[in-house]
Amino acid sequence: MRKLVKNILPALLMAGLALGATSCVKDLDIDSIDPQSTPEFNKDEVFVKAYALLGLTGQKGLSGSPDLDGQDEGESGFYRTVFNCNELMTDECAWAWQHDVGIPEMTFSNWSSSTQRVEWLYTRLGYNITQLNFFLDQTEGLTDAESLHQRAEVRFLRALHYFYFLDFFGKAPFKEHFSQELPVEKGGADLYNFIQTELNECENDMLAPGTAPFGRADKAANWLLHARLCLNAGVYTGTPDWDNARKYADEVIQSAYKLSPSYAQLFMADNDENANAMQEIILPIRQDGLKTRNYGGSTMLICGTRIGGMPRMGTTNGWSCLFAREAMIQKFFPSLNPPMIPAGTEIPIKEFDTDAAIDAFDAQYNARTVDLIAAAGDDRALFYSGAGGDGKVRKLVTDKIGAFTDGFSIVKWQNIRSDGQPTHDTQYPDTDIPLFRLAEAYMTRAEAYFRLGQADLATDDVNVLRRRAHATEFNTNVTEQNLIDEWAREFYMEGRRRSDLIRFGMFTTTKYLWDWKGGTKDGSAVPSFYNRYPIPASDLNNNRNMTQNPGY
Repeated sequence: MRKLVKNILPALLMAGLALGATSCVKDLDIDSIDPQSTPEFNKDEVFVKAYALLGLTGQKGLSGSPDLDGQDEGESGFYRTVFNCNELMTDECAWAWQHDVGIPEMTFSNWSSSTQRVEWLYTRLGYNITQLNFFLDQTEGLTDAESLHQRAEVRFLRALHYFYFLDFFGKAPFKEHFSQELPVEKGGADLYNFIQTELNECENDMLAPGTAPFGRADKAANWLLHARLCLNAGVYTGTPDWDNARKYADEVIQSAYKLSPSYAQLFMADNDENANAMQEIILPIRQDGLKTRNYGGSTMLICGTRIGGMPRMGTTNGWSCLFAREAMIQKFFPSLNPPMIPAGTEIPIKEFDTDAAIDAFDAQYNARTVDLIAAAGDDRALFYSGAGGDGKVRKLVTDKIGAFTDGFSIVKWQNIRSDGQPTHDTQYPDTDIPLFRLAEAYMTRAEAYFRLGQADLATDDVNVLRRRAHATEFNTNVTEQNLIDEWAREFYMEGRRRSDLIRFGMFTTTKYLWDWKGGTKDGSAVPSFYNRYPIPASDLNNNRNMTQNPGY
Protein backbone atom coordinates (compact mmCIF):
# COMPACT_ATOMS: atom_id res chain seq x y z
CA MET A 1 0.00 0.00 0.00
CA ARG A 2 2.90 2.39 0.63
CA LYS A 3 3.69 2.85 -3.05
CA LEU A 4 0.11 3.90 -3.79
CA VAL A 5 0.03 6.84 -1.42
CA LYS A 6 0.89 9.99 -3.33
CA ASN A 7 1.38 12.46 -0.47
CA ILE A 8 1.81 11.49 3.13
CA LEU A 9 0.58 14.90 4.29
CA PRO A 10 -2.67 16.48 3.14
CA ALA A 11 -2.26 18.51 -0.02
CA LEU A 12 -5.83 19.73 -0.01
CA LEU A 13 -6.35 21.64 3.22
CA MET A 14 -9.66 23.38 2.84
CA ALA A 15 -10.36 25.99 5.45
CA GLY A 16 -14.07 26.57 5.53
CA LEU A 17 -15.63 23.14 5.03
CA ALA A 18 -18.78 23.03 7.16
CA LEU A 19 -16.79 21.51 9.93
CA GLY A 20 -15.33 24.39 11.79
CA ALA A 21 -17.28 26.39 14.29
CA THR A 22 -17.54 29.45 12.09
CA SER A 23 -17.80 28.34 8.48
CA CYS A 24 -19.93 26.44 5.99
CA VAL A 25 -19.16 24.15 3.04
CA LYS A 26 -21.19 26.35 0.71
CA ASP A 27 -18.62 29.12 1.32
CA LEU A 28 -15.72 26.77 0.76
CA ASP A 29 -12.60 27.89 -1.06
CA ILE A 30 -10.71 24.94 -2.48
CA ASP A 31 -7.09 26.11 -2.40
CA SER A 32 -4.28 23.59 -2.39
CA ILE A 33 -1.62 24.02 0.25
CA ASP A 34 1.47 22.01 -0.58
CA PRO A 35 2.83 20.66 2.72
CA GLN A 36 6.31 20.35 1.21
CA SER A 37 6.43 24.11 0.70
CA THR A 38 4.23 24.98 3.69
CA PRO A 39 5.95 23.24 6.58
CA GLU A 40 3.84 24.71 9.38
CA PHE A 41 1.17 22.46 10.81
CA ASN A 42 -2.16 24.28 10.65
CA LYS A 43 -4.38 22.39 13.04
CA ASP A 44 -7.71 23.71 11.77
CA GLU A 45 -6.87 23.09 8.13
CA VAL A 46 -5.71 19.54 8.74
CA PHE A 47 -8.82 18.96 10.84
CA VAL A 48 -10.95 20.04 7.87
CA LYS A 49 -9.02 17.59 5.71
CA ALA A 50 -10.07 14.78 8.07
CA TYR A 51 -13.69 15.33 7.06
CA ALA A 52 -12.89 16.21 3.44
CA LEU A 53 -11.45 12.70 3.07
CA LEU A 54 -15.01 11.38 3.20
CA GLY A 55 -16.23 13.36 0.22
CA LEU A 56 -13.31 14.36 -2.00
CA THR A 57 -10.68 12.47 -3.95
CA GLY A 58 -7.76 14.83 -4.47
CA GLN A 59 -6.43 18.34 -4.69
CA LYS A 60 -8.13 19.75 -7.81
CA GLY A 61 -11.72 18.61 -7.56
CA LEU A 62 -12.72 16.24 -10.33
CA SER A 63 -9.37 14.85 -11.42
CA GLY A 64 -5.78 15.65 -12.18
CA SER A 65 -4.17 15.61 -8.74
CA PRO A 66 -5.49 12.58 -6.84
CA ASP A 67 -4.81 11.60 -3.26
CA LEU A 68 -3.60 8.22 -4.46
CA ASP A 69 -1.22 7.35 -7.26
CA GLY A 70 -2.07 4.35 -9.41
CA GLN A 71 -5.79 4.68 -8.82
CA ASP A 72 -8.71 5.95 -10.90
CA GLU A 73 -9.42 9.16 -8.98
CA GLY A 74 -13.13 9.21 -9.72
CA GLU A 75 -13.56 5.58 -8.70
CA SER A 76 -11.36 5.51 -5.61
CA GLY A 77 -12.99 8.01 -3.25
CA PHE A 78 -14.16 6.91 0.18
CA TYR A 79 -17.92 6.81 -0.36
CA ARG A 80 -17.86 5.39 -3.88
CA THR A 81 -15.58 2.51 -2.90
CA VAL A 82 -17.68 1.73 0.19
CA PHE A 83 -20.87 1.92 -1.86
CA ASN A 84 -19.62 -0.29 -4.69
CA CYS A 85 -18.30 -2.99 -2.38
CA ASN A 86 -21.49 -3.04 -0.29
CA GLU A 87 -24.12 -2.71 -3.04
CA LEU A 88 -23.23 -3.82 -6.57
CA MET A 89 -23.41 -7.56 -5.84
CA THR A 90 -26.59 -7.44 -3.77
CA ASP A 91 -30.32 -7.62 -4.44
CA GLU A 92 -30.63 -3.84 -4.65
CA CYS A 93 -28.91 -2.61 -7.79
CA ALA A 94 -26.61 -3.43 -10.68
CA TRP A 95 -24.11 -1.48 -12.76
CA ALA A 96 -25.20 -1.55 -16.39
CA TRP A 97 -21.80 -1.32 -18.05
CA GLN A 98 -20.26 -4.72 -17.46
CA HIS A 99 -17.19 -3.87 -19.54
CA ASP A 100 -15.98 -1.43 -16.85
CA VAL A 101 -12.94 -2.66 -14.94
CA GLY A 102 -13.82 -5.00 -12.09
CA ILE A 103 -17.56 -4.64 -12.55
CA PRO A 104 -18.40 -8.24 -13.62
CA GLU A 105 -16.51 -9.53 -10.58
CA MET A 106 -18.56 -7.29 -8.29
CA THR A 107 -21.88 -7.97 -10.04
CA PHE A 108 -21.61 -11.74 -9.81
CA SER A 109 -19.53 -12.13 -6.61
CA ASN A 110 -16.40 -13.68 -8.06
CA TRP A 111 -13.74 -11.14 -7.14
CA SER A 112 -10.15 -12.04 -6.30
CA SER A 113 -7.13 -10.51 -4.60
CA SER A 114 -6.31 -8.83 -7.92
CA THR A 115 -9.70 -7.16 -8.43
CA GLN A 116 -9.04 -3.45 -8.73
CA ARG A 117 -12.20 -2.32 -6.99
CA VAL A 118 -11.24 -4.24 -3.87
CA GLU A 119 -7.80 -2.65 -3.99
CA TRP A 120 -9.31 0.83 -4.35
CA LEU A 121 -11.39 0.31 -1.21
CA TYR A 122 -8.51 -1.11 0.82
CA THR A 123 -6.08 1.59 -0.25
CA ARG A 124 -8.53 4.45 0.36
CA LEU A 125 -9.28 3.26 3.90
CA GLY A 126 -5.59 2.92 4.67
CA TYR A 127 -4.71 6.30 3.18
CA ASN A 128 -7.41 8.05 5.18
CA ILE A 129 -6.25 6.43 8.41
CA THR A 130 -2.72 7.68 7.69
CA GLN A 131 -4.06 11.23 7.48
CA LEU A 132 -6.06 10.84 10.69
CA ASN A 133 -3.04 9.46 12.53
CA PHE A 134 -1.02 12.46 11.39
CA PHE A 135 -3.50 14.89 12.91
CA LEU A 136 -3.65 12.97 16.18
CA ASP A 137 0.12 12.81 16.53
CA GLN A 138 0.50 16.53 15.81
CA THR A 139 -2.15 17.54 18.34
CA GLU A 140 -1.21 15.17 21.15
CA GLY A 141 -1.10 17.01 24.47
CA LEU A 142 -3.33 19.93 23.47
CA THR A 143 -5.91 20.58 26.16
CA ASP A 144 -7.95 23.58 25.02
CA ALA A 145 -11.64 22.80 24.51
CA GLU A 146 -11.71 23.01 20.70
CA SER A 147 -8.61 20.85 20.32
CA LEU A 148 -10.17 18.24 22.58
CA HIS A 149 -13.33 18.28 20.46
CA GLN A 150 -11.31 17.99 17.27
CA ARG A 151 -9.16 15.15 18.55
CA ALA A 152 -12.23 13.25 19.72
CA GLU A 153 -13.88 13.64 16.32
CA VAL A 154 -10.79 12.49 14.46
CA ARG A 155 -10.53 9.47 16.74
CA PHE A 156 -14.16 8.76 15.90
CA LEU A 157 -13.39 9.04 12.17
CA ARG A 158 -10.45 6.69 12.58
CA ALA A 159 -12.69 4.23 14.41
CA LEU A 160 -15.17 4.53 11.52
CA HIS A 161 -12.46 3.61 9.01
CA TYR A 162 -11.29 0.68 11.10
CA PHE A 163 -14.93 -0.41 11.33
CA TYR A 164 -15.06 -0.56 7.54
CA PHE A 165 -11.83 -2.55 7.46
CA LEU A 166 -13.36 -5.00 9.94
CA ASP A 167 -16.62 -5.18 8.03
CA PHE A 168 -15.13 -5.68 4.58
CA PHE A 169 -11.93 -7.60 5.30
CA GLY A 170 -12.26 -8.94 8.84
CA LYS A 171 -8.90 -7.35 9.62
CA ALA A 172 -6.88 -4.22 9.02
CA PRO A 173 -3.32 -3.06 8.36
CA PHE A 174 -3.22 -1.41 11.77
CA LYS A 175 -1.33 1.66 12.95
CA GLU A 176 -2.12 4.21 15.64
CA HIS A 177 0.65 6.65 14.74
CA PHE A 178 2.07 8.42 11.72
CA SER A 179 5.36 6.67 10.96
CA GLN A 180 7.27 4.80 8.28
CA GLU A 181 6.82 1.48 10.09
CA LEU A 182 4.76 -1.17 8.34
CA PRO A 183 1.24 -1.64 9.72
CA VAL A 184 0.62 -4.81 11.67
CA GLU A 185 -2.33 -7.11 11.15
CA LYS A 186 -5.19 -6.70 13.61
CA GLY A 187 -8.53 -8.40 13.13
CA GLY A 188 -11.48 -10.17 14.69
CA ALA A 189 -12.05 -9.57 18.39
CA ASP A 190 -8.81 -7.56 18.72
CA LEU A 191 -9.87 -4.99 16.13
CA TYR A 192 -13.45 -5.04 17.41
CA ASN A 193 -12.26 -4.29 20.95
CA PHE A 194 -9.98 -1.51 19.72
CA ILE A 195 -12.90 0.20 17.98
CA GLN A 196 -15.05 -0.18 21.09
CA THR A 197 -12.34 1.32 23.27
CA GLU A 198 -11.79 4.23 20.88
CA LEU A 199 -15.48 5.06 20.83
CA ASN A 200 -15.71 4.88 24.60
CA GLU A 201 -12.65 7.04 25.15
CA CYS A 202 -13.49 9.78 22.67
CA GLU A 203 -17.20 10.03 23.52
CA ASN A 204 -16.91 12.48 26.41
CA ASP A 205 -15.00 15.06 24.36
CA MET A 206 -17.47 14.99 21.47
CA LEU A 207 -20.18 17.62 21.33
CA ALA A 208 -23.64 16.89 22.65
CA PRO A 209 -26.21 15.57 20.15
CA GLY A 210 -27.46 18.29 17.86
CA THR A 211 -24.93 20.93 18.97
CA ALA A 212 -22.11 20.27 16.50
CA PRO A 213 -21.95 22.27 13.25
CA PHE A 214 -23.73 20.37 10.50
CA GLY A 215 -21.16 18.00 9.01
CA ARG A 216 -19.26 17.26 12.21
CA ALA A 217 -19.72 14.15 14.32
CA ASP A 218 -21.29 14.46 17.76
CA LYS A 219 -22.02 12.00 20.56
CA ALA A 220 -25.04 10.62 18.69
CA ALA A 221 -22.78 9.69 15.75
CA ASN A 222 -20.51 7.93 18.22
CA TRP A 223 -23.43 5.98 19.71
CA LEU A 224 -24.80 5.04 16.31
CA LEU A 225 -21.45 3.69 15.12
CA HIS A 226 -21.20 1.81 18.39
CA ALA A 227 -24.69 0.40 17.81
CA ARG A 228 -23.75 -0.64 14.27
CA LEU A 229 -20.60 -2.33 15.56
CA CYS A 230 -22.48 -4.24 18.26
CA LEU A 231 -25.25 -5.22 15.87
CA ASN A 232 -22.65 -7.06 13.80
CA ALA A 233 -20.67 -8.45 16.75
CA GLY A 234 -21.65 -12.03 15.92
CA VAL A 235 -20.17 -11.65 12.44
CA TYR A 236 -16.99 -9.93 13.59
CA THR A 237 -16.18 -11.89 16.78
CA GLY A 238 -18.45 -14.93 16.81
CA THR A 239 -20.29 -13.61 19.88
CA PRO A 240 -23.46 -11.51 19.38
CA ASP A 241 -23.98 -8.36 21.45
CA TRP A 242 -27.64 -7.53 20.92
CA ASP A 243 -27.94 -5.89 24.36
CA ASN A 244 -25.40 -3.19 23.58
CA ALA A 245 -26.74 -2.73 20.06
CA ARG A 246 -30.11 -1.97 21.65
CA LYS A 247 -28.59 0.22 24.35
CA TYR A 248 -26.63 2.48 22.01
CA ALA A 249 -29.48 2.69 19.51
CA ASP A 250 -31.78 3.72 22.34
CA GLU A 251 -29.39 6.52 23.33
CA VAL A 252 -29.56 7.88 19.80
CA ILE A 253 -33.36 7.66 19.71
CA GLN A 254 -33.62 9.46 23.04
CA SER A 255 -31.27 12.24 21.89
CA ALA A 256 -32.01 15.54 20.14
CA TYR A 257 -32.63 14.05 16.68
CA LYS A 258 -36.06 13.47 15.15
CA LEU A 259 -37.27 11.67 12.06
CA SER A 260 -37.87 13.84 9.03
CA PRO A 261 -41.59 13.96 8.20
CA SER A 262 -40.58 13.47 4.55
CA TYR A 263 -38.44 10.52 3.47
CA ALA A 264 -37.70 12.00 0.03
CA GLN A 265 -36.37 15.27 1.44
CA LEU A 266 -33.52 13.41 3.15
CA PHE A 267 -31.96 12.84 -0.28
CA MET A 268 -32.59 16.19 -1.96
CA ALA A 269 -30.18 18.98 -2.81
CA ASP A 270 -31.11 21.22 0.12
CA ASN A 271 -30.86 18.52 2.79
CA ASP A 272 -28.26 20.71 4.51
CA GLU A 273 -30.69 23.65 4.75
CA ASN A 274 -34.10 22.02 5.05
CA ALA A 275 -34.94 21.66 8.74
CA ASN A 276 -37.06 18.58 8.04
CA ALA A 277 -34.06 16.70 6.69
CA MET A 278 -31.46 18.14 9.03
CA GLN A 279 -33.29 17.00 12.16
CA GLU A 280 -32.72 13.36 11.14
CA ILE A 281 -29.25 13.54 9.60
CA ILE A 282 -26.69 12.84 12.31
CA LEU A 283 -23.55 12.87 10.16
CA PRO A 284 -23.55 13.86 6.47
CA ILE A 285 -20.80 13.75 3.90
CA ARG A 286 -20.87 17.33 2.65
CA GLN A 287 -21.28 17.86 -1.09
CA ASP A 288 -21.55 21.03 -3.18
CA GLY A 289 -22.04 21.33 -6.93
CA LEU A 290 -19.44 24.08 -7.28
CA LYS A 291 -16.90 23.58 -4.54
CA THR A 292 -16.65 19.87 -3.82
CA ARG A 293 -16.89 18.43 -7.31
CA ASN A 294 -15.88 14.81 -7.67
CA TYR A 295 -16.95 11.68 -9.53
CA GLY A 296 -17.88 9.81 -6.37
CA GLY A 297 -20.29 10.75 -3.62
CA SER A 298 -23.67 12.07 -4.61
CA THR A 299 -22.45 12.71 -8.17
CA MET A 300 -22.24 8.96 -8.65
CA LEU A 301 -25.58 8.39 -6.89
CA ILE A 302 -27.46 10.95 -8.98
CA CYS A 303 -25.70 10.99 -12.34
CA GLY A 304 -25.28 7.22 -12.22
CA THR A 305 -29.02 6.64 -11.86
CA ARG A 306 -30.07 9.01 -14.68
CA ILE A 307 -30.06 8.97 -18.45
CA GLY A 308 -30.59 11.95 -20.73
CA GLY A 309 -34.30 12.44 -21.39
CA MET A 310 -35.54 11.31 -17.99
CA PRO A 311 -37.93 13.77 -16.34
CA ARG A 312 -36.65 15.87 -13.45
CA MET A 313 -33.08 14.64 -13.88
CA GLY A 314 -31.54 17.32 -11.65
CA THR A 315 -28.36 17.07 -13.72
CA THR A 316 -27.32 17.42 -17.33
CA ASN A 317 -24.84 14.58 -16.82
CA GLY A 318 -26.73 11.28 -17.00
CA TRP A 319 -24.29 8.37 -16.83
CA SER A 320 -27.01 5.69 -17.25
CA CYS A 321 -25.20 3.18 -15.04
CA LEU A 322 -27.16 2.07 -11.95
CA PHE A 323 -30.58 0.44 -12.04
CA ALA A 324 -32.76 -1.57 -9.65
CA ARG A 325 -32.64 -5.33 -9.63
CA GLU A 326 -35.88 -7.28 -9.82
CA ALA A 327 -35.53 -8.31 -6.16
CA MET A 328 -35.41 -4.66 -5.09
CA ILE A 329 -38.69 -3.87 -6.82
CA GLN A 330 -40.20 -6.95 -5.22
CA LYS A 331 -39.58 -5.43 -1.78
CA PHE A 332 -42.32 -2.92 -2.64
CA PHE A 333 -44.35 -5.09 -5.02
CA PRO A 334 -44.29 -8.63 -3.57
CA SER A 335 -46.33 -10.02 -6.47
CA LEU A 336 -43.99 -8.39 -8.99
CA ASN A 337 -46.83 -6.41 -10.53
CA PRO A 338 -45.60 -2.80 -10.50
CA PRO A 339 -47.04 -0.29 -12.97
CA MET A 340 -44.85 -0.15 -16.06
CA ILE A 341 -44.95 0.38 -19.80
CA PRO A 342 -45.64 -2.94 -21.58
CA ALA A 343 -42.85 -4.52 -23.61
CA GLY A 344 -43.05 -3.64 -27.29
CA THR A 345 -44.68 -0.25 -26.72
CA GLU A 346 -43.49 2.37 -29.18
CA ILE A 347 -42.02 5.33 -27.32
CA PRO A 348 -42.15 8.64 -29.23
CA ILE A 349 -39.05 10.18 -27.66
CA LYS A 350 -38.91 12.92 -30.30
CA GLU A 351 -42.05 14.34 -28.75
CA PHE A 352 -40.60 14.46 -25.24
CA ASP A 353 -39.34 18.02 -25.25
CA THR A 354 -40.56 18.78 -21.72
CA ASP A 355 -41.10 16.94 -18.46
CA ALA A 356 -44.80 17.54 -18.87
CA ALA A 357 -44.78 15.72 -22.21
CA ILE A 358 -43.02 12.71 -20.66
CA ASP A 359 -45.44 12.76 -17.74
CA ALA A 360 -48.42 12.79 -20.07
CA PHE A 361 -47.16 9.69 -21.86
CA ASP A 362 -46.15 7.89 -18.65
CA ALA A 363 -49.49 8.64 -16.98
CA GLN A 364 -51.24 6.33 -19.46
CA TYR A 365 -49.39 3.44 -17.86
CA ASN A 366 -49.13 4.77 -14.29
CA ALA A 367 -45.37 4.63 -14.79
CA ARG A 368 -44.42 7.92 -13.13
CA THR A 369 -42.66 7.87 -9.77
CA VAL A 370 -45.77 9.26 -8.09
CA ASP A 371 -47.72 6.36 -9.56
CA LEU A 372 -45.29 3.76 -8.26
CA ILE A 373 -45.37 5.35 -4.80
CA ALA A 374 -49.17 5.22 -4.81
CA ALA A 375 -49.28 1.63 -6.08
CA ALA A 376 -46.71 0.47 -3.51
CA GLY A 377 -48.41 2.37 -0.71
CA ASP A 378 -44.98 3.45 0.48
CA ASP A 379 -43.28 6.84 0.07
CA ARG A 380 -39.93 5.08 -0.18
CA ALA A 381 -40.75 3.46 -3.55
CA LEU A 382 -38.73 6.09 -5.39
CA PHE A 383 -38.46 4.32 -8.74
CA TYR A 384 -39.30 5.21 -12.32
CA SER A 385 -40.67 2.79 -14.91
CA GLY A 386 -41.64 5.34 -17.57
CA ALA A 387 -40.53 6.26 -21.07
CA GLY A 388 -37.98 8.96 -20.31
CA GLY A 389 -34.54 8.12 -21.68
CA ASP A 390 -33.28 6.40 -24.79
CA GLY A 391 -36.57 5.21 -26.21
CA LYS A 392 -36.37 1.72 -24.73
CA VAL A 393 -38.97 0.21 -22.43
CA ARG A 394 -37.61 -0.50 -18.95
CA LYS A 395 -37.63 -4.14 -17.90
CA LEU A 396 -38.62 -5.70 -14.62
CA VAL A 397 -36.96 -9.04 -15.36
CA THR A 398 -33.91 -9.18 -17.61
CA ASP A 399 -32.14 -12.08 -19.28
CA LYS A 400 -28.81 -10.30 -18.91
CA ILE A 401 -27.21 -7.29 -17.27
CA GLY A 402 -25.91 -4.97 -19.92
CA ALA A 403 -28.05 -1.87 -20.40
CA PHE A 404 -29.51 0.88 -18.24
CA THR A 405 -33.09 -0.13 -19.09
CA ASP A 406 -32.52 -3.72 -17.93
CA GLY A 407 -34.28 -2.62 -14.76
CA PHE A 408 -36.33 0.22 -13.27
CA SER A 409 -34.61 3.53 -12.63
CA ILE A 410 -33.89 4.56 -9.05
CA VAL A 411 -34.67 8.21 -8.32
CA LYS A 412 -34.18 8.23 -4.55
CA TRP A 413 -31.15 10.53 -4.75
CA GLN A 414 -32.00 13.91 -6.32
CA ASN A 415 -30.18 17.11 -7.20
CA ILE A 416 -33.45 19.03 -6.83
CA ARG A 417 -34.31 21.29 -3.91
CA SER A 418 -37.46 20.80 -1.89
CA ASP A 419 -38.14 24.55 -2.00
CA GLY A 420 -38.01 24.71 -5.79
CA GLN A 421 -34.98 27.02 -5.87
CA PRO A 422 -32.10 26.35 -8.31
CA THR A 423 -29.13 24.28 -7.27
CA HIS A 424 -25.56 25.53 -7.45
CA ASP A 425 -24.78 23.64 -10.64
CA THR A 426 -26.74 21.89 -13.38
CA GLN A 427 -24.27 19.03 -13.65
CA TYR A 428 -22.76 18.30 -10.22
CA PRO A 429 -25.04 17.75 -7.21
CA ASP A 430 -25.41 19.71 -4.00
CA THR A 431 -26.93 16.72 -2.23
CA ASP A 432 -25.20 15.74 1.01
CA ILE A 433 -24.94 12.04 1.83
CA PRO A 434 -26.55 11.10 5.17
CA LEU A 435 -23.87 8.67 6.33
CA PHE A 436 -25.64 8.35 9.69
CA ARG A 437 -29.29 9.15 10.23
CA LEU A 438 -31.79 8.48 12.99
CA ALA A 439 -33.77 5.82 11.12
CA GLU A 440 -30.79 3.46 11.49
CA ALA A 441 -31.18 3.59 15.26
CA TYR A 442 -34.82 2.50 14.98
CA MET A 443 -33.97 -0.41 12.70
CA THR A 444 -30.99 -1.40 14.87
CA ARG A 445 -33.08 -1.38 18.02
CA ALA A 446 -35.84 -3.30 16.25
CA GLU A 447 -33.47 -6.04 15.16
CA ALA A 448 -31.84 -6.21 18.59
CA TYR A 449 -35.25 -6.53 20.25
CA PHE A 450 -36.18 -9.28 17.78
CA ARG A 451 -32.97 -11.24 18.48
CA LEU A 452 -33.60 -10.86 22.21
CA GLY A 453 -37.07 -12.42 21.89
CA GLN A 454 -39.05 -9.16 22.11
CA ALA A 455 -40.71 -9.22 18.70
CA ASP A 456 -43.53 -6.95 19.88
CA LEU A 457 -41.08 -4.13 20.66
CA ALA A 458 -39.28 -4.79 17.38
CA THR A 459 -42.59 -4.37 15.55
CA ASP A 460 -43.22 -1.06 17.27
CA ASP A 461 -39.88 0.34 16.07
CA VAL A 462 -40.35 -0.86 12.50
CA ASN A 463 -43.82 0.65 12.43
CA VAL A 464 -42.41 4.04 13.41
CA LEU A 465 -40.59 4.07 10.06
CA ARG A 466 -43.51 2.62 8.15
CA ARG A 467 -45.79 5.35 9.50
CA ARG A 468 -43.33 7.97 8.30
CA ALA A 469 -43.44 6.34 4.84
CA HIS A 470 -47.26 6.16 4.91
CA ALA A 471 -46.95 2.38 4.53
CA THR A 472 -49.35 -0.08 6.12
CA GLU A 473 -48.14 -0.94 9.60
CA PHE A 474 -47.47 -4.54 10.60
CA ASN A 475 -50.40 -5.75 12.71
CA THR A 476 -48.63 -8.94 13.77
CA ASN A 477 -45.13 -9.31 15.13
CA VAL A 478 -42.34 -8.93 12.60
CA THR A 479 -40.42 -11.91 11.31
CA GLU A 480 -36.78 -12.19 10.31
CA GLN A 481 -37.83 -11.78 6.68
CA ASN A 482 -39.81 -8.65 7.56
CA LEU A 483 -36.70 -7.18 9.14
CA ILE A 484 -34.23 -7.83 6.33
CA ASP A 485 -36.78 -6.53 3.82
CA GLU A 486 -37.39 -3.42 5.90
CA TRP A 487 -33.66 -2.74 6.07
CA ALA A 488 -33.77 -2.70 2.26
CA ARG A 489 -36.89 -0.55 1.97
CA GLU A 490 -35.51 2.07 4.32
CA PHE A 491 -31.82 2.07 3.32
CA TYR A 492 -31.53 0.89 -0.28
CA MET A 493 -28.77 2.62 -2.21
CA GLU A 494 -27.15 3.93 0.97
CA GLY A 495 -24.09 1.69 0.88
CA ARG A 496 -24.80 -0.97 3.52
CA ARG A 497 -26.81 -3.86 2.02
CA ARG A 498 -24.02 -6.47 1.87
CA SER A 499 -23.37 -6.08 5.62
CA ASP A 500 -27.03 -6.64 6.48
CA LEU A 501 -27.31 -9.72 4.26
CA ILE A 502 -24.22 -11.24 5.86
CA ARG A 503 -25.60 -10.67 9.35
CA PHE A 504 -28.82 -12.46 8.37
CA GLY A 505 -26.88 -15.38 6.86
CA MET A 506 -28.21 -14.58 3.38
CA PHE A 507 -25.31 -13.11 1.43
CA THR A 508 -23.63 -16.25 0.09
CA THR A 509 -26.14 -19.00 0.95
CA THR A 510 -29.27 -20.47 -0.60
CA LYS A 511 -31.30 -19.03 2.29
CA TYR A 512 -32.06 -16.09 0.01
CA LEU A 513 -31.49 -15.97 -3.74
CA TRP A 514 -31.98 -12.97 -6.00
CA ASP A 515 -31.63 -12.30 -9.70
CA TRP A 516 -28.08 -12.79 -10.93
CA LYS A 517 -26.67 -13.65 -7.53
CA GLY A 518 -23.63 -15.79 -8.22
CA GLY A 519 -23.90 -15.15 -11.96
CA THR A 520 -27.10 -17.09 -12.69
CA LYS A 521 -30.40 -15.58 -13.76
CA ASP A 522 -32.42 -16.98 -10.85
CA GLY A 523 -29.55 -16.72 -8.38
CA SER A 524 -27.24 -19.29 -6.84
CA ALA A 525 -25.11 -19.66 -3.75
CA VAL A 526 -21.48 -18.59 -3.76
CA PRO A 527 -18.66 -19.87 -1.53
CA SER A 528 -18.91 -18.60 2.02
CA PHE A 529 -15.42 -17.08 1.96
CA TYR A 530 -16.93 -14.27 -0.14
CA ASN A 531 -18.43 -12.93 3.09
CA ARG A 532 -15.03 -11.22 3.41
CA TYR A 533 -13.00 -9.51 0.77
CA PRO A 534 -9.43 -10.63 0.07
CA ILE A 535 -6.40 -8.66 1.11
CA PRO A 536 -5.21 -7.16 -2.18
CA ALA A 537 -2.21 -8.90 -3.69
CA SER A 538 -0.49 -5.52 -4.00
CA ASP A 539 -0.49 -5.04 -0.23
CA LEU A 540 0.60 -8.60 0.51
CA ASN A 541 3.60 -7.90 -1.71
CA ASN A 542 4.38 -4.68 0.16
CA ASN A 543 3.62 -5.63 3.74
CA ARG A 544 4.97 -8.87 5.16
CA ASN A 545 2.79 -8.42 8.25
CA MET A 546 -0.47 -9.05 6.38
CA THR A 547 -1.87 -12.51 5.64
CA GLN A 548 -4.51 -13.50 3.11
CA ASN A 549 -8.08 -14.32 4.12
CA PRO A 550 -9.07 -18.00 3.75
CA GLY A 551 -10.36 -19.07 0.35
CA TYR A 552 -8.37 -16.61 -1.77
